[in-house]
Amino acid sequence: MRVFDKASFKFLRIRKRGYVVSGILVTVGLVSIILRGGLNAGVEFTGGTLLEVQFQTSTDIAEIRDALTNAQISGAQIQQLRGIGEVSQDYLLRVPTSADDAGEDEVRSEVETALASSFGPNFEIVRGDAMTAKVGGEFQRKAVLAVLLSFLLTLIYLAFRFEWLFGVSAVVATVHDMMITFGFISLLGFEISLATVAAILTIIGYSLNDTIVVFDRVRENLKKKRKESYEETLDRSLNETLPRTVLTSGTTLIALAALALIGGTVIRPFATVLILGVAIGTYSSILVASPVLLELHERARRRAASAAHAAG
Repeated sequence: MRVFDKASFKFLRIRKRGYVVSGILVTVGLVSIILRGGLNAGVEFTGGTLLEVQFQTSTDIAEIRDALTNAQISGAQIQQLRGIGEVSQDYLLRVPTSADDAGEDEVRSEVETALASSFGPNFEIVRGDAMTAKVGGEFQRKAVLAVLLSFLLTLIYLAFRFEWLFGVSAVVATVHDMMITFGFISLLGFEISLATVAAILTIIGYSLNDTIVVFDRVRENLKKKRKESYEETLDRSLNETLPRTVLTSGTTLIALAALALIGGTVIRPFATVLILGVAIGTYSSILVASPVLLELHERARRRAASAAHAAG
């Protein structure tokens, strides 16, 4: 993109404004999570049965919910499966269960009886999946472990390839991205499913990759531009990688926007979370990771100067 051929933005001069924006976004997300009593975990993590029901006549979510409530089936989540401009009578029912031995057949039979009492034979359960609470808990632990392990391995890799200051900065930026992403998930009312976890892990990889590209250029410029200050080197590196950052993020967002618009109800939360994550990750690689690296470098330099002065 030639518009960025001679970019010379002073990103580090506005880092405090970036801190304010990040603080507001993180705070709003945390408030939403607290007010909602936590994140909305899907049946994959809490245990339950997932059923896809296809109706032959026109119906709506309120009628389905009334039918389930009358049959003493409570807590069911109901989603209409449709794309943009598409009229569909397919619905996705998530029925929670707390019993480890509650199987798909038992819940399926109860739901089928409840719907038959209200809609007669004008429906069909086309597919079903069950997840016990015990397996759901195991998924929760593994999901958390996957995220923590990705952070640890990233820190080790960056510390080995660059130095520990770069590793800490990258991890701080990625944690920042995750906090804001979880906040938006709460605000939008999305549930944490296996697809959402996959999106979050993808965001971690994307954000770290973007940050590493910038840091790699910083390392090169530190060797070539020894007379520049650390802040000037960071700004130079950000401007030199800006075309790549904008092109990569832009093309990725176009593909994700298509998924979100025409991918249907099932894929839309996954694509939406990725859109938010890519946008936040691009922002953080410029206005979070590099400013944090500058702050850590300045602190390390002051400590080294104090130690040298005390020794002298």
